[in-house]
Amino acid sequence: MSNIAYLVSDIHAPSHTFVRREIAALRALGVKVTPYTIRREESAGDAVENLLGRSFIDYIIAICWAILSGPRRFSKAWLFALRHRVPGVKALIWSQFHFVEAMMLARLLHRAATSRLHNHFANSGATVGLIAARYSGLPWSLTLHGISETDYPAGPLLAEKLEQASFVACASYFMRSPGNAYRRSVALGQDGHCKMRHRPCGTAESTKAHWGAPKIICVGRLSPEKGHFGLLEALAEIASHGAEFELIIVGDGPTEPSIKHRASQLGLLERIRFAGALPEFETLAEISAADVLVLPSLMEGLPVVLIEAMALHRPVLASQVAGIPELIDGSGAGLLFTPSDWDDLARKLSAVIAARGEWQRMGDAGRIKVEEEFRVEVSAARMAHLFSGEILT
Repeated sequence: MSNIAYLVSDIHAPSHTFVRREIAALRALGVKVTPYTIRREESAGDAVENLLGRSFIDYIIAICWAILSGPRRFSKAWLFALRHRVPGVKALIWSQFHFVEAMMLARLLHRAATSRLHNHFANSGATVGLIAARYSGLPWSLTLHGISETDYPAGPLLAEKLEQASFVACASYFMRSPGNAYRRSVALGQDGHCKMRHRPCGTAESTKAHWGAPKIICVGRLSPEKGHFGLLEALAEIASHGAEFELIIVGDGPTEPSIKHRASQLGLLERIRFAGALPEFETLAEISAADVLVLPSLMEGLPVVLIEAMALHRPVLASQVAGIPELIDGSGAGLLFTPSDWDDLARKLSAVIAARGEWQRMGDAGRIKVEEEFRVEVSAARMAHLFSGEILT
């Protein structure tokens, strides 16, 4: 049986829940998957090899093994690592760290008799994976998620990654389009077929919860691009017109003190509960207990939290960026607002709160959308077809 390796920067991170689900669903289909993670984390019930945090002698052994096992392949992989980077001394130094990590990974892949390596996200972890695959002679594939993967420093390296990949799974049509446009010549595989595949990430089976008091939930890292400050402005606007609500913020990050300060200035602090960063189960429970999920982000890919909220029959309100319209537009599951237009967000918030009688219908519509397009079993089956080399649209 073939053994597919999955490499992620931090497989146990809350934001990588969908990767763990995809692996579990692939295994349920009979696909052997071995996960690897760049960062060292305590395993959550699954033995996951890490590349960082090992002893110095481990890396020396990996380098020596790689040289002895294939000196020419070692030299070619090292030269590729030197070249596949952005300009600058710092990038040159980091390329050597990536190379050492790649040789460690190559040794682990050899031990596991791996037949293919797949990366989620076109970041530095994908660079490590690509180098290791080139050394090992393994087919390598990639899943693209968001627009940040086209930004510096990942962006300048994306075209070559697309060229090297046997296929590219795109979490949204939005990412498939920029990926194809990035360099038309890399969109075709050796067989002449387009290698860019629409493969949205899936969510697991969820049960419908009871409707509670009007509660708005926002889930995401507390950082500037997530739009929390704009959400506060919009909430202050509707509060000034007598709207009643409670906001639950799930997540942590560098802007948390500033968000709390701004909420206090706007007189909203007593209406907001800061739940902090929560494990997957507790996050889903918070979404179930809320009435509406709002995502005011300025930058996204195809947010899994929106899929999860829709699976839980929750109406959603989100900014019209990247792949988000593919989830909401025309589905009846919620509303979209113009990114960074906080007046528009305030109007849409008022509309959603006032449409309490439509919440059931909106929740059902969202659930249907998820069932049809975003079930993790369906997503995993499509990935399994890609791994087996079948041509699907």
